[in-house]
Amino acid sequence: MPKLASPASGRSRLTIVLRNSGDLITVEAVARALGIQHNKAARLLARWTEQSWLRRVRRGLYAPVPLTSASDEQVLDDPWTIVPLLFEPGYVGGASAAQHWDLTEQVFRSVFVFTARHVRGREQTIQGSPFVVTHLAHDKIFGTRALWRGKTRIQVSDPARTIIDMLNAPATGGGIRHVSECLKAYFARGDASAETLIEYAERLGNGAVFKRLGFLTERLDGPISLVMACAARLTQGAVKLDPALPSPKFLRQWRLRLPERWKAEAHGP
Repeated sequence: MPKLASPASGRSRLTIVLRNSGDLITVEAVARALGIQHNKAARLLARWTEQSWLRRVRRGLYAPVPLTSASDEQVLDDPWTIVPLLFEPGYVGGASAAQHWDLTEQVFRSVFVFTARHVRGREQTIQGSPFVVTHLAHDKIFGTRALWRGKTRIQVSDPARTIIDMLNAPATGGGIRHVSECLKAYFARGDASAETLIEYAERLGNGAVFKRLGFLTERLDGPISLVMACAARLTQGAVKLDPALPSPKFLRQWRLRLPERWKAEAHGP
């Protein structure tokens, strides 16, 4: 009869895996750390999950369970750590990046992710953490910076790209009111750059961004050079300031459809 592995030996092997992997574990990581075949690594992961040492996050992806964790507790202390494995090529952006760069004091529970990977649902819940996922073309991934969260290297949009993404899709920034507040905070930064905003907006290639950026910059008494640059790049057709809001008013100067209240405030701070 084959000798069964003791819990101690199982724990020691898991410790080796955790020491050599990131915050999340895959079959490949187990096989590489222990020098075993993939089918044996998969069986180990299944056994460790049955023993409540790991919890399955997605197919082929596991998270370690702390020894003090109750069975009904969520595993992911930092949901950002799952982004590279599930959404690469992509990055954390929108309101999540705005919070990271101190462009806002508002706290968002959802993690906003931009990815070139095809995903089924725009809103997903993974181990109790909500994700809002925006798909974009691979060549539209630019303006990001790398950071470390634990053992995981994550891409996050830089401050300028964060602003452009939120202007492109205000819902990813918590709505246009919040986006406007983030833009104001961006202008107050020492590294704020009108040239970078224009460059990123041109690379993204959505004329709506220039309309929203020009309007909000003028309203916030931002750099006049940025207002003029946006005005010079206006495309034909009208767009909503915020696609989620009823917008009965039309501002010809910026070819924007505005909510009633925004029209009244169009020329004020």
